[in-house]
Amino acid sequence: MNTMTLWHISGWEFAALAFAALLVGFSKTAVNGANTVSLAVFAAVLPARASTGVLLPVLIAGDLLAVAIYRRHAHWPTLWRLFPAVAAGVVLGTLFLLWADDGIVRTSIGAILLLMAAVTLWRRRRADHEETTEPDTGRAARVTARSYGVLGGFTTMVANAGGPVMSMYLLSAGFRKLGFLGTSAFFFLIVNVSKVPFSVGLGLIDGRSLLLDAALVVFVVPGAFLGTWAVNRINQRLFEHLVIAATVVGGVQLLVR
Repeated sequence: MNTMTLWHISGWEFAALAFAALLVGFSKTAVNGANTVSLAVFAAVLPARASTGVLLPVLIAGDLLAVAIYRRHAHWPTLWRLFPAVAAGVVLGTLFLLWADDGIVRTSIGAILLLMAAVTLWRRRRADHEETTEPDTGRAARVTARSYGVLGGFTTMVANAGGPVMSMYLLSAGFRKLGFLGTSAFFFLIVNVSKVPFSVGLGLIDGRSLLLDAALVVFVVPGAFLGTWAVNRINQRLFEHLVIAATVVGGVQLLVR
């Protein structure tokens, strides 16, 4: 990564990154899918590949705050079911980054986000017309978890865009707000920390990027407090709609840039 470009951003560009960092804190503690907007802002201000390295420590800061707030609501059986498939997805994403350019990265992730939102809307509409909305069990549940896990690991490694994929999975599995936030908080803290060695090895994180992160992380904290205040005022249905809408917005932004 040519991190010298990180020192040539304008004041307005830094303001956009600071807003995106604040939105990271909000998304980690309120509406997880809103994270895609932060992803799109970072990719718009910085080169797409470089943006993933700068954004990762900001995301980890948000994860730490979310874990501190929602740690009692995590559902660990779901996490253990996902981790092996996510690990495979991270490896695939690392291999993908070895040859993919910025345009391919943006287009691929944008298309995946829109596909996940469409699948989730279809599943929820089908559930509304059935007598039962119980989550899948048995083999179907395992296949679904593995599919979303691989895709989540791939997207989180390639562009820190695993949030919407996991959001779609947790919504489809019937998680309520606090269980959703607690489970996703631990999931992304563990996954994002595990990505750091891969990102360093790919040259996406270095001393210069970390200095920019140090300036941006301070904006994550007020975003987290804002999210904690907002989540208690959002009902379940609106929460789900906001997650899906944020996913669609982020996907479209990546495709049209």
